[in-house]
Amino acid sequence: MARLPLLQLSDISLTFGGDPLFDGLDLVVQPGDRLALVGRNGSGKSTLLKIMATLVEQDKGTRVIPPQTSVGYMEQEPMMEGYTTLGDYAASGLGLGEMYRVERAGEGLKFDPDRTVRTASGGERRRAALAKLMAEAPDLMLLDEPTNHLDIEAIAWVENELKTTKAGYVLISHDRAFLRALTQATLWIDRGQVRRNEKGFAEFETWRDKIWEDEDMQRHKMDRRIKSEGRWAIEGISARRKRNQGRLRALQDLRADRAAMIRRQGAAAMALSSGPKSGRKVIEAHSINKAYDNQIIAKCFSLSIQRGDRVAFVGPNGVGKTSLLKLLMGQEIPDAGEVKLGTKLVPAIFDQARAHLDLNMTLWESLTSDPDMGVSGKADQILVRGVPKHVVGYLKEFLFEDAQARAPVHSLSGGEKARLLLAKLMAKESNLLVLDEPTNDLDVETLDLLQELLDDYDGTVLLVSHDRDFLDRIATTTVAMEGDGQTTVYAGGWSDYQAQKKETSAVEKKIKKRINNEIATSDKKYKNGLSFTERHRLKELPNLIATLETEIQKLEDYMTDPELFTREPMKFQKATDALVERHSALIDAEEEWVLLEDKA
Repeated sequence: MARLPLLQLSDISLTFGGDPLFDGLDLVVQPGDRLALVGRNGSGKSTLLKIMATLVEQDKGTRVIPPQTSVGYMEQEPMMEGYTTLGDYAASGLGLGEMYRVERAGEGLKFDPDRTVRTASGGERRRAALAKLMAEAPDLMLLDEPTNHLDIEAIAWVENELKTTKAGYVLISHDRAFLRALTQATLWIDRGQVRRNEKGFAEFETWRDKIWEDEDMQRHKMDRRIKSEGRWAIEGISARRKRNQGRLRALQDLRADRAAMIRRQGAAAMALSSGPKSGRKVIEAHSINKAYDNQIIAKCFSLSIQRGDRVAFVGPNGVGKTSLLKLLMGQEIPDAGEVKLGTKLVPAIFDQARAHLDLNMTLWESLTSDPDMGVSGKADQILVRGVPKHVVGYLKEFLFEDAQARAPVHSLSGGEKARLLLAKLMAKESNLLVLDEPTNDLDVETLDLLQELLDDYDGTVLLVSHDRDFLDRIATTTVAMEGDGQTTVYAGGWSDYQAQKKETSAVEKKIKKRINNEIATSDKKYKNGLSFTERHRLKELPNLIATLETEIQKLEDYMTDPELFTREPMKFQKATDALVERHSALIDAEEEWVLLEDKA
């Protein structure tokens, strides 16, 4: 017997203000569906989820959810009025025997159930909302940007939960790696239509580009036909008047069809411009220590950042990534050690808290005011990298409508706030970009464009992100913060860091096993001191260790060249492999020396 769909939308229409957001929309979600819901910011993704969740009523059409089918919805900004703590909210609606689900989800998502709603941050509220949804275990889950404000460990936990669930789900996310790992079909909102492809997000861009290519061909053919028929109409009508009148009506219909074609929304016209070149050395941190209220942020941490480097900072939430950025930028003073900033630095900062946006200002005022310079925000123009532009025209470059120019910032969606902050950032010249969680809420196309801009940017980039795909595309160096001040620097992006970490772990296990075996053998064979061969080896080891340390230093110096990775990727890879090999050999030699010294 065929199972009923979890949800069915038929002939749905919805209008906000002027143009319809949806018109004649049909959609079916089947049991077990794992759907990516994608589309540009403002295309209606979140609104469509709310229609599915019965939180927004359509103007016309029907929504059918079979009896006994439970639907759970996680929104971007959960409403928690009436609840004292995050735990109270997450457990609401659950029976006593189901409370363990909240505790389990809380551990995986790392949220404090005792945190009061009043003092909780937006990220903590979202984690509580996600824990509530996971604990409820509905038949259909509707998830709106579940990975925002989660660290990579928590994202991995959610990913595993969704891989193993029997529920169907519809998922909005900007995280490509997350979407690729989880989805088996794709819903694409484009100009009021919802198209479905029975392949996961990994195939989305190929599918989308083919649709656009077909549309361009169809539009081109229609334009040619209109031109041909229009020429005929101008040249005159022959004696067969009745037939020609029909041809004229057909031409009018053709022109009407062409006029009705909705052009695709263009990409945001974002651009970055470097200011004057900074010095070759941008930031030098030497053996810095820093702690806040007994939480160690950095412990004997050193880092050299050269002009043109793309340095990513990764680690769990709360480990101190933003604090370390502030230390490196000279905004905070280390408890020990020193940070030296290079010359001619012109920084521009994108902060994850969106603190550079006054929510009560209009978009117009936000772009044209500068409290530090005493500028009021009443001007009609904004200087964009030294060139005056009209405010509305500049906002249009970032895909804002005319009417939004006088709207308050708090009326914007998360993605629109991110775009506005990028507009403010990119109006200035800079040679050092500090990007703290820039990918939150941005759509896939804007992320693509941001990546291209950063690729072409002449300056230096410091980046905090939990988006694994974005890290792989941007970073040339990854600083892994593991807590308690433990920090390791790796060459490359996220995948490179994971591979090197895995390789190092395997080497350490191998060394430990070999040492244990050697100790056991040594105890059996040589209970009365060192053999002749061991005494000779003990004399050789200090010279070997010194040689390896010298080679390691030379390789590290060679790899500080910021242009090496892009100019000679093969040499960069060989140097990386050699560095890993030398480190492994050094560990072996030092462990062997300790073993022989102890035995002696």
